[in-house]
Amino acid sequence: MFSNQPLADRLRPRSLEEFAGQEHLVGSDGVLRKVIDSGNVPSFILWGPPGVGKTTLARIVANKLERSFFQLSAVHSGVKEVRETIEKAKGQQFFGKPNPILFIDEIHRFNKSQQDSLLGAVEQGILTLIGATTENPSFEVISPLLSRCQVYVLKPLEDETLKKLIDRAVSDDFYLSQHKIRVAEYEALIRISGGDARKLYNALELTVSLEAEKGSGEIIVTDDMVLGHVQQNLAMYDKNGEQHFDIISAFIKSLRGSDPNAAVYWLARMVEGGEDVKFIARRMVILAAEDIGLANPNALLLAQACFNAVNLVGWPESRIILSETALYLATSPKSNAAYMAIENAIAAVHRHGDLPVPLHLRNAPTRLMKDLGYHEGYRYAHDFEDNFVLDNYLPEQIAGTVFYDPGINTRELEIRKQLETRWQKIYKYFKDNK
Repeated sequence: MFSNQPLADRLRPRSLEEFAGQEHLVGSDGVLRKVIDSGNVPSFILWGPPGVGKTTLARIVANKLERSFFQLSAVHSGVKEVRETIEKAKGQQFFGKPNPILFIDEIHRFNKSQQDSLLGAVEQGILTLIGATTENPSFEVISPLLSRCQVYVLKPLEDETLKKLIDRAVSDDFYLSQHKIRVAEYEALIRISGGDARKLYNALELTVSLEAEKGSGEIIVTDDMVLGHVQQNLAMYDKNGEQHFDIISAFIKSLRGSDPNAAVYWLARMVEGGEDVKFIARRMVILAAEDIGLANPNALLLAQACFNAVNLVGWPESRIILSETALYLATSPKSNAAYMAIENAIAAVHRHGDLPVPLHLRNAPTRLMKDLGYHEGYRYAHDFEDNFVLDNYLPEQIAGTVFYDPGINTRELEIRKQLETRWQKIYKYFKDNK
């Protein structure tokens, strides 16, 4: 007989003493523990992979400080829910009463306007914000909000910690303790968990429950037994965890390195791991522009078509569309010249500031502007042979500066030849940069 309540919830720690792992934060000398013990807890963000205790830690903080606790999920809540919660927090403001804690799970899923709605309440001390995220808050949380929060990094649980959690579950859980259980081997459970306590508990509970149905008396947990019951988890890919970044990185690097076999393998890892189909397609759109560019402009068109198609089709058929696109991108000629051109131009903007637009390139909608020389001397390219006229289109201070250096591939060599022919009197770099 097993409870409908998951094992992870039944064994959720209720104090820092029960909390497993994260010694650098909540151990006797942990930085967060010292803050909690002081009673003066600022708004903070917990950054770490799934299943390492972010939600649990937030609840423990609220209980220890005896604060009211509000919880929102960024997946299901919007600005309306945030404002309603802030109003509830305001209603609890009494003289000398500490402000409530608002816990927002997956805060990285909040857009800018949703995050903006929190700013005032955090600034005024109406509530203390605790955010949880699996994504780097530097990229996913707006700067004004991030500047008002401490960031604490949680790590995947270590093997020894996971072993202790297994032993605790077998001995302390009301339902598991009713069975005679002996864990003979730990490796498979630990391997499947990937440092995630929730996955660990789910795998253990599933294994024990299936074995208990056999009515065989003592349950001796072995690696083979675990693998047999939890086979679907062996891909060891977590779309929200650390491998999310490692595998997409390997995929992109394989495409950039023109290895179709490696590319389709890493794609398969993401497909089997249940990765967001739009995320994969979006990254291929970026790669088509950044790493292939004008060496094969059709690559960007195909990547965009792929993105549109997978949005329409969904899983599982999208795997075919993704595979076709990945193989095309991997086998395309490569050039980062377009990427480097905009990077070089941005660097020039930072270096020189807001240089004035040459007078002949300025618009002249009024007589005064015409009298000041705006638009004077501009030559309309279509009035000339081949729709081209040699002229200077850059600010005088950086005239002749090269930003785009065509790559060495069939298409861009043609572009280079055309530029050499047309622009040799202004841009004298092409032969020097081959």
